[in-house]
Amino acid sequence: MSEERRAVPRWWKKAAFSLAAILIVGAVTWAIWSSYIRPVPPTAGLELPDKPSIAVLPFSNLSGDPKQEYLSDGISEEIISALSRVPKLFVIARNSTFTYKGKPVKVQQVSEELGVQYVLEGSVKKSGEKIRITAQLIDALTGRHLWAKRYDRNLDDIFAVQDEITKKIILAMQIKLTEGEQARAAASGTNNLEAYLKCLQMKEYYNQSNIETMALAKQLAEEAIALDPEYAWAYYALARNRLWYVWHDKSKSPKQSLAEARQLLQKAIVLDENLAEAHGLLGFIYAIEKQHDRAFAQGKKAVALNPNSAMAHLWLGKVHTFARRYEESISEYKIAIRLNPIPPNLYLWSLGLSYGLAGQDEEAIQWCEKAVDQAPDSLMARIMMTAAYSWSGRDEEARAEAAEVLRIDPNFSLERFAKKAGPDLVRALRKAGLK
Repeated sequence: MSEERRAVPRWWKKAAFSLAAILIVGAVTWAIWSSYIRPVPPTAGLELPDKPSIAVLPFSNLSGDPKQEYLSDGISEEIISALSRVPKLFVIARNSTFTYKGKPVKVQQVSEELGVQYVLEGSVKKSGEKIRITAQLIDALTGRHLWAKRYDRNLDDIFAVQDEITKKIILAMQIKLTEGEQARAAASGTNNLEAYLKCLQMKEYYNQSNIETMALAKQLAEEAIALDPEYAWAYYALARNRLWYVWHDKSKSPKQSLAEARQLLQKAIVLDENLAEAHGLLGFIYAIEKQHDRAFAQGKKAVALNPNSAMAHLWLGKVHTFARRYEESISEYKIAIRLNPIPPNLYLWSLGLSYGLAGQDEEAIQWCEKAVDQAPDSLMARIMMTAAYSWSGRDEEARAEAAEVLRIDPNFSLERFAKKAGPDLVRALRKAGLK
């Protein structure tokens, strides 16, 4: 073949050059843009509340010992709890902020995803009986550091340090509290360091939510009560432990476990009538027992004591659901999810259930699908998804979800489930083929 035949036409060279130039310019343009933008987070678009809003990130454990993780986590949770007792604040729940644990994250990202203005971050280092706690408060909208401090103290000064951090945060956000509000924010529940540390460790076990860790959590709560019989939070924690066994069908006598949980919560409230969590959980138990007037009294008391408690709103939503007041339950669940924007699965399928019972089928499917997407092997999420499809007349999909229920629990019994479910839900599940 001649050199002339093998030569590339001039027009092709020009076209190739132009295409290469376009690709290069496009790549450079994308590189520039991608340095300024990032994928839209799933919870983006949340409006800032009409009062100062804050997310407390899990404090880093700098002790070099994974067994000390409960301490850094516990201190973070205690600060969240203290701030949440201030009605003039909007405080994001622990479950959402702890999704960032161990991950490199920018405060601006936290602000966007959780819908808050302020972010607190810090670290904990324990060495023997000495503890170092650092904390810094950042205005995520401007990137400005409003306050930062390092505390080098003895371990038994931990209560004072937590109180001071809480006060400094409130002061930095220019919030004025009454004396009563200051006292509630500073309440730790016990002066017994050993009992307090046992409850911090108990929280870590409880949050792992399996049969082995629940046994350890129970033991630690009982040991804390033995050390300080007037520690209200320990009684609440033990009641929550009892209820876990009922909720997960692990109790040999659910009726007795409920009664024990109720008595423990009543004891906690006698010791600390401002413990919102105890009121909320007691209201839920009363609702299960069909004592609706008492359930509403306790549920509303919990929300009044701590409007920042996502769990208090969730329990009040449950109280409304049991009383067949579905629109009211939907409102409470939505508040709970705003306070806890990256919520546990329980929040998602509970809202889906109420939408379904209220006859709002599309919304029911939407929220149940979110629950299933988040936890494909969640039995309750699959049950509610089955019901949502059944109510909407999507029978084939309902039967497919019913098969998923049996995949997760081959021994599922509709008769047994009916003891803790309403007739509308049971009918929807039976229609889908569950027995």
